[in-house]
Amino acid sequence: MRPATRLRHLLLALFLATVASTRSEGQERFARLRGRVTDAESKSPVAGTRVIIAATGRYVLTDSVGAFVIADIPSGIIRFIFAKDGYPRAQVVLAFAPGEVMTQDFELDANPPADDSLANARRVQVLPTEEVTATPSRGVRYEDFERRMKTGRGHYITREQIEQANYATLQDAARVLRGVSVECVGYRTCSIRMARAPRGCSPQYFVDGREDDFFGPLVAIRDIEGVEIYTGASDVPGEFAGSNSSCGVVVIWTRNGPAKAPPPPPATRRP
Repeated sequence: MRPATRLRHLLLALFLATVASTRSEGQERFARLRGRVTDAESKSPVAGTRVIIAATGRYVLTDSVGAFVIADIPSGIIRFIFAKDGYPRAQVVLAFAPGEVMTQDFELDANPPADDSLANARRVQVLPTEEVTATPSRGVRYEDFERRMKTGRGHYITREQIEQANYATLQDAARVLRGVSVECVGYRTCSIRMARAPRGCSPQYFVDGREDDFFGPLVAIRDIEGVEIYTGASDVPGEFAGSNSSCGVVVIWTRNGPAKAPPPPPATRRP
């Protein structure tokens, strides 16, 4: 074998060994759970059970003998949910060390006892019934607005707040927000300014997802369903970043949505 060929083979072998070592090290950081789900009374396997990692929603299904394997589980305290038609939804909490392979058997009880405080840690605990209340969605068009409102970045004004405080203008609603000021010329002409923005630097306006610095400041408060206000460029979401985002951004969502383009005039026939 020629020296050049030997060198290429040696380099290839070193590369493959490095890749294998890297994969091995990456896999060792994650744990694995092997298990089997059976009926608590009949001891028969429960196929088609969803075994869900509660934190991420990732799940696997048990096979015909009730067995399952979940890989790539992060180390630490992990809560699993077991869901199967005909059984109450149940949960179990397990602790994993890095690279651990755990084997457990689990039971689902179609008729759980009145006292669920079982000493056996391997038995799946039935979740207590809880009443959950949530604010109804404003609709598909406002999904992004509601999603960003949950993150806590920026300031948000909703239709409910506008009606409760009886604001007369958008500027009145923004006046009470931290880091936001309102500059007025005379009695009626007022503009929103950000406290961190340079003097004379106006925020960028978006109306129903479209940049509109002309119409934005003039939107009537009665037509507004929600408002997002970002006082600095570091707070502005990527979809609203632009040339003036350093001066702040005001995003307005109207109740009726963007105006529709007028239909084209009917074609005329020549005689």
